[in-house]
Amino acid sequence: MRFKKISIRLIPKKISVATIFSIGFFLGILLIHFERKMLLENTGLFSENSLYNMKYTNVDCGVLFFYVLKQRLGGAVILAVLTTTYLGLAVCVGTVFWYGLCGGTLLSIAVFRYGIKGIALVLVGMCPQFFLYVPAFLFLMKWCECIYREIYLEKTIKREAGKIKLLPRRILQLSGILMLFFVGCILEGYVNPTFIQGFLKIF
Repeated sequence: MRFKKISIRLIPKKISVATIFSIGFFLGILLIHFERKMLLENTGLFSENSLYNMKYTNVDCGVLFFYVLKQRLGGAVILAVLTTTYLGLAVCVGTVFWYGLCGGTLLSIAVFRYGIKGIALVLVGMCPQFFLYVPAFLFLMKWCECIYREIYLEKTIKREAGKIKLLPRRILQLSGILMLFFVGCILEGYVNPTFIQGFLKIF
């Protein structure tokens, strides 16, 4: 009796970013639902005191900008570098899942504290940089997937020359993506505080 060789695809051909994000988002909601008392009591996130401080604090936009730049742009660069390693695609999947988990957690905390107004608070907190971060992140995920597959999943020798020719294009694409993150950091550092403080005055 002959047995066909069984292969297991550890990395699927297509990974839906929306699906991974949704799973993380749903688990974030469940986490707050089941651990609501402990998490809400032990964290000042979206508490009345923290919102009061945000409302009346004079924000140093320059300091905030450089902090955000380090977090957002630095994170994007690190993710791009990790993509060139063998675990690169797994890192991307984990990143999307983590953002979903954080999103579900933050939104749930805001809703439990303030109801419908909590949703508005979260939305204002993401504006206007949200409109640049989201496309930039999606473009980065696509870029990371292409780089990973070109390095590790396309094994034929005849494609090596093609990979070298694609390198300048990939660098140019990454530069454009990082520029989107950079502009988003400017908006988050210099514009978003005005949005938040203006909203809190009528919150």
